[in-house]
Order: sequence, then structure tokens, then C-alpha cells
Amino acid sequence: MRKWILALVLMVALVPAAFGAEMTLKFAGQYPADHPGSKLMRDVASEILKRTDGRIAVRVYPDNQLGDYTLVYEELIKGTIDMALISVPSQFDPRLELMYVNGYVRGYESAKKIFAPSGWLFKKMDELNGRLGVKLLGFYVEGMIGTGTTKPAKEPLNPKVDKGLLCRVPNMDVYKLGAEAQGYRTITIPYADVYQAMQTGVCDAVNGFATTAALTALGDVIKYWYATNYSMECINFLMSKKVWDKLKPKDQKIIAEVMTKATLKSIDAAKALDEASMKAMEKKGIKVFRYSEAELLPISKAIAETWPKLEKKMTKELMDEFRKNLAPR
Repeated sequence: MRKWILALVLMVALVPAAFGAEMTLKFAGQYPADHPGSKLMRDVASEILKRTDGRIAVRVYPDNQLGDYTLVYEELIKGTIDMALISVPSQFDPRLELMYVNGYVRGYESAKKIFAPSGWLFKKMDELNGRLGVKLLGFYVEGMIGTGTTKPAKEPLNPKVDKGLLCRVPNMDVYKLGAEAQGYRTITIPYADVYQAMQTGVCDAVNGFATTAALTALGDVIKYWYATNYSMECINFLMSKKVWDKLKPKDQKIIAEVMTKATLKSIDAAKALDEASMKAMEKKGIKVFRYSEAELLPISKAIAETWPKLEKKMTKELMDEFRKNLAPR
């Protein structure tokens, strides 16, 4: 009997929509259930329920329970999944990789301004998603990306100096261009093989890893961490446009406000987590280099000079807008 009661209590906790809500929204996520991103999804669900006086309930499905991000995005287009916190698949429109371009964010405070709903990037990404039938609600910043090395980099803040290191990069033009603009030679190595590659000297450096991921996956092999913040781990809060258009204006306003708050909360959490991870690196004997946004400006400017090479995929028109609004100054 006690087990039955406990099961009922858990079911009610997980499905608040079952009692009295006018609308129940399915909220799909890609992170494991205990990940901070999934916790934030649950916080969002609770706040929407509270602020709509129980009229709109949100049921959270973490850990790819409703499919991977490409499938979930398709379902958002169709309107069969209502909301999501996922990576944005670029096969529907290569320009959706715009937010992954390196060099336009140098830290957490600039991220808050750039990712604000009033900002150009939010409006442009909302426009690009909207053409496919998806509404952008906000951004989730997991952490900033730097460079981990097994040997010291030469003059890490001077992009004109050859760093003397071979750096592993993900198989994306934005990362290759970003690393080379900083003075690294590059090599593409699959994610699963990076640890062994650094351990055996196939490469001397790695980028494409957020701070915490670098600590977790490579903490026993890297000797130096340069917090250059030239890029970030960032995904999107999204809603099916079909669902958004069905909402009352007052409920659209509530959800938009909740998601803006969630974006800012994720940036603050990323800052705290990155700092905690760098302290953990130092305890392991890794030498950590932290920099101000002003100190990182030369790197951002050097990376921005590579942006024209993205025009074939992103279009010149879009990259011209991007430069006008987000080029480092």
C-alpha cells in the first residue's frame, strides 16, 4: 500500500498538468535528468504553471526521451512536440549555425547583452527558426570554451604569434578558423579519441570543449588551461510556432518573460560552474589562465577577420549583418 501511495505521489509530481490545467505542453530536452539544464527545465515548468495560475502545465522529458535533437526539431515544426531545450540542427537551414560562430562573445556579461530578446542575434535567430515553423524563446549557456594544452602556448593573447602547438578542433569550420586565427595549427580528431591523442602526443592542444567538459574528460592529461572564452556551449529554448500562435497574448508574454529569466540564470550558473571547474583544475595541478573581456579583445578581432570565409554557408548578406551588429570593437 505504501509503495502504491509513493508511486502516486511521484506521478503527481512529474505530471502537474493532470489536474485542472487548460493546456499541457510537452517539453523535450537532451540533457540527462540530473543535469543543470534539465533542472532549469523543471524550474521553467513550475514557474509557467504558477504564473498562469495553473492554466498551462508543462511536462518535462529530459535525456532524449522524445528523440534526439534532430527528431525533436522536426516535431516542433509539425507541432507534435510543444517546447524543447535542444541543439539546433543545421540541416534544415545552414544559417542556424550562426550562433556557433566564434569571437563575438568574450564573457558572461557580454553574453547577457547579446542574448537579450531585444538584441539583434535573438531577433535574427527567431526569424530563421520562424521560417521553419519554430519560435525561439531563449538561450541556454552551459559554459565558455577555452583551450587546453599539454605544453605552454606562446603568447596566448597575441593572435599574430604561432603558438607552436597542434590543436585538435571539432569538424566544423567555425572552430578550425577560430583556432587558426589564434595562432594554432589544427587537426580534426573525433571526440572519443581526443584523450588518447593528447596522451600519445598526436596533438598538443584541444579546443571545442567547455571548461567543465575539459576538466571531466581531459583533466588527467592537460597541463594548461587558457580561458580565452572565444566560443561557448550554447543551445536553445524553442517552441512550436503552431503552439505559440494558439497561446493567448498574456500567456505568450508570461512564457517569454520566464524564458528570458531562464537565459540569464543559465549564464550566471555557467559563470559559477566554469570558475568552480577552473579551481578544480588548479587542485589537480593544471595551470589556469583567466582573462578579462578587454584582454581578450585582440583574439576576438582576429577571429572576426575569418568571418568572410563563412559566407558560402551563411550567405554574405547574413554575415554582413552579423559584422555590423556583433563585430568586436
